[in-house]
Amino acid sequence: MDFSLKMLPEFDLSAFLQQFLYDAKNPLLFNNGFFVYFFAVFISLYYLFRNYSLVRSFIVSLFSLYFFYKASGYFVGLVLISAVADYALSNLIYMQKRKFWKHVLLGFSIIINLGMLFYFKYTNFFIAFSNGFLATHINPLNILLPVGISFYTFENLSYTIDVYRGEFVPERKFIHYLLFLSFFPKLMMGPIVRAKDFIPQLHKPYNINQNDFAKGFYLIVSGLFKKLVISDYLTLNLVNYVFDNPSLHTGLECLMALLAYAIVIYCDFSGYSDVAIGVARWLGITIPPNFLSPYQSKTITEFWRRWHISLSSWLKDYLYIFWLGGNRKGKFRTYIHLFITMLLGGFWHGANWTFIAWGAMHGSALAIHKIWMEMTGNAFKRINNTIIYNGLAQLLTFLFVCFCWIFFKATSFKIATDMIHQICFNFSFGVWPEFWDNYHNVMYLMLLGYLLHIIPDKMPDIVIPKLQKAPMVAYIAVFLIFLVIYSLFKSSTPVMPIYLQF
Repeated sequence: MDFSLKMLPEFDLSAFLQQFLYDAKNPLLFNNGFFVYFFAVFISLYYLFRNYSLVRSFIVSLFSLYFFYKASGYFVGLVLISAVADYALSNLIYMQKRKFWKHVLLGFSIIINLGMLFYFKYTNFFIAFSNGFLATHINPLNILLPVGISFYTFENLSYTIDVYRGEFVPERKFIHYLLFLSFFPKLMMGPIVRAKDFIPQLHKPYNINQNDFAKGFYLIVSGLFKKLVISDYLTLNLVNYVFDNPSLHTGLECLMALLAYAIVIYCDFSGYSDVAIGVARWLGITIPPNFLSPYQSKTITEFWRRWHISLSSWLKDYLYIFWLGGNRKGKFRTYIHLFITMLLGGFWHGANWTFIAWGAMHGSALAIHKIWMEMTGNAFKRINNTIIYNGLAQLLTFLFVCFCWIFFKATSFKIATDMIHQICFNFSFGVWPEFWDNYHNVMYLMLLGYLLHIIPDKMPDIVIPKLQKAPMVAYIAVFLIFLVIYSLFKSSTPVMPIYLQF
């Protein structure tokens, strides 16, 4: 049979090459189809050169920079500039003998890093503040926020500060420092990793065992499930719908949207963190956990030991202790320092007054809890381990955290106050039948999210030893089941990770 060449589809080279360029409408993320091909090529090369540490570092650095380019375009240049500047400054700080010059060089590092962060993230905020409160007439600048700048800025600062304090000898090979800063699993949304925990692992031989593979697989699949199934579905089908205009919804809808958002932000960010930690585990790099069932906390202090651990520990070590002095300047100053730390932590999340309010509320709560503990002393030791006390304390902490989430999610104070007004003054269980008819699938998935959250933290330690004994076909079967579940809940509208905006 004679087949004409015209019957064969034409190969469009330009369209094929276009897939490798940055697309603002389709940035590269873990849930992007392109990531499958990206990771397949990457892991093949990585495994091929696994026994050559320097070559490994070059491979990971190049793929990381390309990953960031596909996610944010030419803002990848900022990562390179930051890496060059802090690599040079850290080594100069280490070589200096005089304390004065160490101070000066550390100051340069702080100015460079915070200067970039301030320009891209806060310039228009302060222009709006000046126009509103000082009656100036400055036009806002057309500035795009680089993806991940808040995260790698904090990593740079922790590096130079650790070198300045003599806690870490700076890396001599630039490629290792570049890899630390640009490591693609955690570059855009964390966790915030410290060089003294990360860089020494680059010098060790590549070695992963069955436990590493099983734990990486568990974290990746469970993380994707939390982000792509639970978080995305709740976001599109209830949370965004209500938070866009709370005044159009009943108090019951607003309350359920708030409770849904509490599990959305947990599943969204902890899910992404789990994927990042799992991928790193497959590469022979251990990154500490970033979330430990935070809604099980019985105090706001405990909550911040369990929530976004890499950020809260950074704020504690480098802002609260190093910069403000921690609790070394008296009790009253300690309370002020806690408040300032969380206020700036809120501002770090976004250039909006609602984030400042969110940080101020958490800072006030931390200070109040510290005062309460100092006032009561040992008075509650007898009851603080009872079921009733623990249950009430956990409920109170959870309700406070949820209340604060209103300001975190709302784009303006009007939306936040509308949300609170509807819950407090327009609430009735009489609309439950209609609500259930419209949102029963949402409620099922929200309940699943909370059930997953209350699973004991030791559960992975029970599951993973059994998983590591399973044959490869079992891993493939589990992943295929996940893909089927994902296809049932997938929406045509992509949901960007919440922390991508920070």
